[in-house]
Parts: sequence; C-alpha cells; structure tokens
Amino acid sequence: MAPPVAFVAVFFCYPVVAITGRGLREGGGWRLGHAADVLTDPDVLGVLWFTVWQAAASTALTLALALPGAYVFARLDFRGKRLLHAAVTVPFVLPTVVTGAAFLALLGRGGLLDDLWGVRLDEGVWAILLAHAFFNYAVVVRLVGGLWAQLDPRQEEAARTLGAGAFAAWRRVTLPALVPSVAAAAAMVFLFTFTSFGTIQILGGPRTTTLEVEIYRQTAELLDLPTAAVLTLLQLAAVATLLAGHAALTRRAESALRLVDADRTAHRPRGTGERALLGGVLAVLAVLLLLPLAVLVERSLSTPEGYGLGNYRALTSTEGGTFLVAPWEAIGNSLRFAAVATLVAVAVGGLAAAALTRVTGPGAGRLVRGFDALLMLPLGTSAVTVGFGFLIALDEPPLDLRSSWILVPLAQALVAVPFVVRTMLPVLRAIDHRLREAAAVLGASPARAWREVDLPLVWRALLVAAGFAFAVSLGEFGATVFIARADAPTLPVAVARLLGRAGQLNYGQAMALSTILMVLCAATLLALERIRPPRAGELV
Repeated sequence: MAPPVAFVAVFFCYPVVAITGRGLREGGGWRLGHAADVLTDPDVLGVLWFTVWQAAASTALTLALALPGAYVFARLDFRGKRLLHAAVTVPFVLPTVVTGAAFLALLGRGGLLDDLWGVRLDEGVWAILLAHAFFNYAVVVRLVGGLWAQLDPRQEEAARTLGAGAFAAWRRVTLPALVPSVAAAAAMVFLFTFTSFGTIQILGGPRTTTLEVEIYRQTAELLDLPTAAVLTLLQLAAVATLLAGHAALTRRAESALRLVDADRTAHRPRGTGERALLGGVLAVLAVLLLLPLAVLVERSLSTPEGYGLGNYRALTSTEGGTFLVAPWEAIGNSLRFAAVATLVAVAVGGLAAAALTRVTGPGAGRLVRGFDALLMLPLGTSAVTVGFGFLIALDEPPLDLRSSWILVPLAQALVAVPFVVRTMLPVLRAIDHRLREAAAVLGASPARAWREVDLPLVWRALLVAAGFAFAVSLGEFGATVFIARADAPTLPVAVARLLGRAGQLNYGQAMALSTILMVLCAATLLALERIRPPRAGELV
C-alpha cells in the first residue's frame, strides 16, 4: 500500500496543502478573518447557491433521462445494443471543453438551432443542464443498469404469481434493491456537476459561475490566492461529504445484489409498452447524445467556401498565431502524455486495488474505506487548485518538476487512478484466496503465484482499466490548462485556446480538434467493449 499512498501524498496532498496554505497564511499567521469575510460575502454565497442549484437540477434531469435507458440496456435485447452501449460512454470521457463546444455548436450563437429557428439556449442555464445530462448519462446507465441487469427477475415473477400487479411487484421487489444504486449514481452525478469547470466556462456567463470557475478566476485572473484557498477548502469539504455518502450508498447497493448472469435477464421487447419505451430511449439518445456530436462533426467540416477539409488542413499551419507550434502537434502531445499517464495510473491503481483486497485484521474495514476515499478525492477536488499547486509546490529539489513535461501525465494519472481502482477491485475481490494458498503449498513464490493464478483471471480487467485510463487522460483539462507548456499543448487545452479567440478559422480548428479527440475516445471505448461487458457497479 506504500507506493499508492506515497503517490497520492506527493502529487495530490502536498500540492493542494501547499497552495491553500500559502493563500491562508500571511506574515507567519493564519488569515482566519479573511476566511470569514469570504464565506459571508454575498457574491460568494451567490456562487455557492448557483453551484448547488445547477448540480441538483442537472442530477434530476440526468436521472429522468437516463433511468429509462438503464432499464432498456439492462432488460431488453435489441440489434446494435453492444455498439450503442459503448457509444453512450463516449460523452463521459470527452473533455468538458469538447462537450461545451458541441453544445455551443448546437445551441449557441450561430449554432444549428440559431440558424434554423433563431433559438439560442446558451444565454440561460438550459444549455448547461443539457450538457451535464449529456456528460453524465453513462454514469446512471452503467451503474444502475449494471446492477439491474444482474438482479434475478424470478423474484419479481414470484411476486406476480402471488397476485401482485406488474407495477406493485416492481415497486415492492425490484425498486428497493435499486434504490441504493440509484442514490449512489445520483451522488456521483451531483459530484461531477458540482465541480463542473470547462462546460461552465464555455456555456456560462457572468451570472452562471460555479465554485470551480470562481477558483480559476481568483487564481489565474485576479491572483487572489487567499480567496481561492478559502473556496478550495469549501469545495473540498463538500466533495469529502459527497464521497462519504457515495461510499455508504455503494456498500448498500453491493449488499443488495443477488447476482445472475446478465445475459439471462435480457429479452426481446415484448408488447407495445416495451417497444414504445425502447423507441423513446433511442430517440433520447439520438437527440441528447448523437445530435451534439453530429453537429460537432458538421461544424468541423464547414468552411467559408463550403463543406470540406479546410479546417483540418489549417491544423498543420502556425499562421493563426494561437500557438507556438502547429495545432496538429497537440494530437501527438496528447497521445504521448496519455500513454505515460496510463502506465502510471495502472501501476498505482493496480497496486492500490491489490492492497485493498488483502487488508485483514481488526479495523481493516475502516482502513480500506479511508484509503479508498483518499484515492477518490482527486476526482472531486478542484483541478485548478491541483494544477496551480503543481506549479507552486513542485519547484524545488528534489521535486523541481515545474519545467518538466512529466507534470502533465502526473496530473492526468491522478484523475485516472480512481477509475483503475474501480475497475480492478471487483475482479480482485472475486479471486478465491485458496487458489493462492494452494500455489504456495506447491512451492510457488508470491511472484509466480501472481503470474499463474491472478494474472490469467484479471488480464481483461487490466486491459479495460488501461483503456479507460487512457481515454480519461486524453480528456483531462482542469489541471492541464495550468501546466501544459506553450510549445506542447494537449488537445483539450488547444480546443479551449482556439475557442477563446475570435475568428471563423479558430472556431473551425477548435471543432476539427474536438472531432479528432472524440474519434480517439470513441475508438478506445469501442475496443474496450469488445474485451468484456461491464459488471455491476462499474463504470466501464
């Protein structure tokens, strides 16, 4: 357990503590009075209220749209299901700046709806809510649908045999088993929308500022570290509370499982109701998920001279002046950084998952839950704080890394590690420890036992974890925007910079890079879907 703990301590805890400590201390003393002033500032309270309100509204909208989809993917069998299941996850691993760009092309000034009917939704909150539902749809479908697919339907059938109606049987048998999973998915969606950054930056305005965006503004634009530090601690406290609630709900969901083979629970649509439900879910997927991505591709091909590859060809030139290098070099940078981040995340996450499965003795459960929460914390902590903390804290020997390229993959690995742990943990827990004991009795060393017992059972999960870590690393933006060098931008950073500059050429190049990133993420997820279907409680 020591290497994962050291990694999180050095590259997460240390930078966050360093940046917040610098902001809260002045002249050797703590600025507690300033903290009180910030927390009672009406403007800050307004930001906090909007952050909570939009997260709650986004969560409710996501659940309303995604729960029918969870049932369809769990219980119905239809042509193209596997491909569509993989496509549903693509928005989740797309950078939030790409999500913002897609909805800007659909709902913003000069977007599809504006061109067709003069309708714009980017001036209010609706574009943000829809973009959050687009991003988090997969969370509900994967977490709730994964459990739903493995609940034994014979329990509900038995209730109907005893005289209960279809709805009453579902309400009394299936719903109680699903409630913890639905609540856990809702907590995760709330967490992601509570800490939203890139989407708010692109689709929001002065009155739609979240805590994360305000931390960025106070840090990067106003250089007000004391205020940013107070807001960071406020967000960290909220995230820790959400993660504790999510962990408790996840344990309840796991205890409710009565697993059967998921393939045995799916059936072809029966009757008008199930066919109508399938049609409605497919329509929602087409409008909410596929339409924004299709508009993104269409805008990438649109040039002043008509449709063509002009925006893609412009990526090879430095004439735009936005970068020190040609924009297309961001593709190679992202692939290299993501590959290194994947190696780090798989090594750290794999060791952490193995350690979590082997902790025994008094207090083992509490220790496992605490360590698990520590690994999850980077997902909800301000990425802006982590990125700026890297620059502040890692600038002296023996960790003078501020000018090193390795900072980018390290920041990406911090975000990817929780997904590796979540993918590996259920598989490692399912391995019968008696197999290792038998190998040891026969004279196998621990290394050989792992190679001949564990590895054949976990290699698929390991590949899935690596693929998902790669996709997540490709899309990391919040921390990377601070530490990516001007001569080595990543794809998300390049998209954000191009969108921040006026001009048709910059906009077209942003759409082209967003499309390339979308294709890379989609290809990775489709490859993962061919390895194995997801298990209950996993996101991949």
